[in-house]
Amino acid sequence: MPGIAAPLIAWYERNARDLPWRRSGFGAWGTLVSEFMLQQTPVARVIPHLEAWLTRWPTPADLAAAAPAAAVTQWANLGYPRRALWLHRAAVEIRDRHDGIVPRDVDALLALTGIGDYTARAVGVFAYGDRHPVVDTNTRRVLARAVAGLAQPGPPGKGDLARMSAELPSDVDEAAVVNAAAMELGALVCTARAPKCDVCPLAAQCAWRAAGYPASEDRRRRQATYEGSDRQARGAVLKVLRDADPAAVRLDDVVPEWPDAAQRDRAIDSLIADGLAEAADGALFLPR
Repeated sequence: MPGIAAPLIAWYERNARDLPWRRSGFGAWGTLVSEFMLQQTPVARVIPHLEAWLTRWPTPADLAAAAPAAAVTQWANLGYPRRALWLHRAAVEIRDRHDGIVPRDVDALLALTGIGDYTARAVGVFAYGDRHPVVDTNTRRVLARAVAGLAQPGPPGKGDLARMSAELPSDVDEAAVVNAAAMELGALVCTARAPKCDVCPLAAQCAWRAAGYPASEDRRRRQATYEGSDRQARGAVLKVLRDADPAAVRLDDVVPEWPDAAQRDRAIDSLIADGLAEAADGALFLPR
């Protein structure tokens, strides 16, 4: 078994969190929805939204039959609302191209709106039990430290899949556990700013620890402050539209109190450009 696999499996069996998408019978659609929601969003925020989403739309066809506005509204305050539109479009594509069944094939998954290397392989591994490398930010950090001896990983790239694949056992079930365990370790122990090396199952073989924890260039993208940002303005506009849906809102009544009128207008324009809002006859509304 590859170098980090055995200790990861043993640690995961004792420490894995009980999360909805890890339970038996969760299904490919639930897995896909959870992966959309988990992008750049903490687990604790996702769980109630996920349960509400799957109660309302238990199949891709159910979501596909709804208006895009309904998806944007149900997304509520999860952030990055374009994901709601992408998920709706993916549901339509699953209905129309795959008879309403989330595809198993990685290439077929990659052809769906909003799905990249990570999500496609996560569905293949965690929903269908196939053997693929699944690489997210947490996994990349674990590999960078334990295997490459770097404090932080470099920019994401296709090489990440090859590096993770080299660590996977040949057994399909064990490979799935290692994929999940690497992500879990990065989320709970091998964290970006305060790694808990004293309780890490890979401490004895961690190349970064053995080298004395050398610093390396941190090339992670820094997110701009939310307060006063264009993102905050977009969120304020979108909340007005969600609260009013299905009615339209006169443009003059869309957050008129916003302190920067140019920023508010820029937010409206960007929402329209992203397909998250539509405008007609001097009014703004969610996509029909």
